Amino acid sequence: MATEIPNSIGLPEPSLPEVHASVRISRSPVYWRRLLGFLGPGFLISVGYMDPGNWATDIAGGSRFGYTLLFVIMLSNLMAILLQSLALKLGVATERDLAQLCHENYGRRASFALWVGAEIAIAACDLAEVIGSAIALQLLFHIPLLFGVLITGLDVLLILLLQKWGFRYVEALVIVLIGTILGMFGVQMFLSRPDYWPALHSLFVPSVSIVTNPEMLYIAIGILGATVMPHNLYLHSSIVQSRRYKRTPAGKREAIHMANVDSALALTLALFVNASILIVAAAVFHRSGHFEVAAIEDAYKLLSPLVGAGFASTLFAVALLASGQNSSITGTLAGQIVMEGFIHLRVSPWLRRLITRGLAIIPTIIVVAVNGERGTEKLLILSQVILSMQLSFAVVPLVIFTGDRAKMGEFVNPKWMKMLAWSTAVVIAVLNAWLLVQTVKG
Repeated sequence: MATEIPNSIGLPEPSLPEVHASVRISRSPVYWRRLLGFLGPGFLISVGYMDPGNWATDIAGGSRFGYTLLFVIMLSNLMAILLQSLALKLGVATERDLAQLCHENYGRRASFALWVGAEIAIAACDLAEVIGSAIALQLLFHIPLLFGVLITGLDVLLILLLQKWGFRYVEALVIVLIGTILGMFGVQMFLSRPDYWPALHSLFVPSVSIVTNPEMLYIAIGILGATVMPHNLYLHSSIVQSRRYKRTPAGKREAIHMANVDSALALTLALFVNASILIVAAAVFHRSGHFEVAAIEDAYKLLSPLVGAGFASTLFAVALLASGQNSSITGTLAGQIVMEGFIHLRVSPWLRRLITRGLAIIPTIIVVAVNGERGTEKLLILSQVILSMQLSFAVVPLVIFTGDRAKMGEFVNPKWMKMLAWSTAVVIAVLNAWLLVQTVKG
C-alpha cells in the first residue's frame, strides 16, 4: 500500500508518474490545435478559486456592501494568475514540482514540517468541500446534514475510476462541473436583474471605503485570504508536466506559454463565478435590505422568494454541489503530490483519498452532532483561517525558486517579475496575518 520512493542520482521520479507526460500534444502548425492539448490543468486549478470556502465571504460581501468589494475579487484573481503562472513555469523549467524542490533544498526536517503544514491545508480545504457538498445535498434532497457528510466520502470511487481511465477524463469531468456552475450563476445573474454599470465600475475602480471601513476591510481580506489556495501551487507545478511536450528549451518555452493561456482562461472563469456570487447577493439581498445574509443556507432560503423564481434556490444548490465535488478531485491529487514530493512516500490513490477525506469528515461529524447546522459556519471560517496561515509557506519558496537562475536557467524571473512576485508575497503574508489576528479576537 505504501512505498518509499528511492532517492537516485539526477532527476527524481516525478510525482503522479501514472499521468506524467501521458497527454499527447498536437504538432499541427495551427495554434489553436496545439493549444487544445494544453487545456485542462488550469481548469483543475481554478476549482480551488470557486470552492464552497469562497462562497460565504462573497455572499457576506455582496449582501452587506453591495457591489463595492468586486474590485477585491478582481485584485485577488490577478494575484492568483501571477502565482499560478510562477508555479507552472517552475514545473516546466525544472521538471520538478514545488514539493520536490523544497525537499531537495531544505532538508528532511524542514520538508517534513512543510509537508505537515500542506496536509493540514489540504484537510482544511477538504473540510470546506465536505460541508459545502453536505449542505447542498440537504438543500436539494432534504438529507440530514450528518448523513450528507458521510455520503461525501463516496466520491473516492468516482475519482479512482476516472484515474484508471486516464487523466483527460478527470479534466473533462472538472470542466463539465465548472460549466454547470457557470450555467447556474449565469441564469441567476439574469434573474436577479443587477445594476450592471455600478457592478462593472466597482469591478475595475476601487473604493476608498474598502480601507477606511473596518468591517468592509475584514471581509475584503477574507476574500483575498480565501482565494489563493496553497495546495494549488503544489498541484499546478506537477500536473502541468502531464503534457507530452518536447523537453527542450523551445519545447518548454511553448509549454509555458500554452499553460499560461490555459491558466489565465480558467482563472478568468473563476473570476466570473466569484463575481457572480457577490453580484447576485448584492442585487437580491443588499437591494432588499437583507444586509446580514452570510450563511449559505440563509442565502438559499431567501433567494427564490426575493428573485420571484421558484427554481432560483435550486440552481444555487446545484452549483454548490458541483463546486464541492470539483474541489474534492483536486484535493486528492494535491495530497498525492505533497506526500510524494516532501517525504518520498507513495500510497495507493484510494488510501490517499480515504486519509484526506477522513481528516475532513471526522471533525465535521463531531461538530454537526454537537452544534448542529450553525456549527458548520464556524468550521468554514476555521478552514479559511488555516489556509491563510499556510499560504506563505508555499508562496515564499515558489518566489525564491523561480528567481534562482541556477534552477530556472533562461526561464528565471526577470527583475520586474521578481519585484512583483515579492510584493505579492508580502501583501498576502501581511493581510493573512491581520485576518488571523482579527479572527482570534472574534
